[in-house]
Amino acid sequence: MESNRLKIRTSIFEDCKLFAQWEALPSVRASFTMNDDWDYNSIAPQFVLHNQDKTRLQMTILLKETGEPIGRIQISRIDPDYDSLDITRIYIAEDRHRRRGLGEEAMRLILEYCFIQLHMERVTLDFVEGNYPAEALYLKLGFKREGVARHGGKKNGMYVNLHMMSILRNEYYSLFKSEEL
Repeated sequence: MESNRLKIRTSIFEDCKLFAQWEALPSVRASFTMNDDWDYNSIAPQFVLHNQDKTRLQMTILLKETGEPIGRIQISRIDPDYDSLDITRIYIAEDRHRRRGLGEEAMRLILEYCFIQLHMERVTLDFVEGNYPAEALYLKLGFKREGVARHGGKKNGMYVNLHMMSILRNEYYSLFKSEEL
């Protein structure tokens, strides 16, 4: 997948080293239910397991111009019977690449992939309570609030609320059918 500034490719095992570096960053870790002890020894085995699971996809976001990896996407719960999936994790890792619209560009690319290539009817996601930049982006992209999963996640032994959102195929097409990335 490619857009003006980004390329998204299937993640490879060697990316686990980058994921470990990125997911140790406080700015990344704060946005997810990763425990403080989350590291390469947790990421690598999980990567292998998820790679064998047909209901999951793991992708790496790169700058198109340089090929530099800058972020990660995980999709789960791919359900061909219900034509639905969940964007489980998406981030632009380092602060130097943030606040430049790259996260929005990556989300637009992945939504195009989900609705056009995979023919999904429904795409869901959630975010940790208090992640206002993520919420603003998802609303801008047409996601609708579905509610709060109270104590729906756990981080460092503490329960956290997860805000649930979704976008349907017809909503996606009505917003983006005439746009090009």
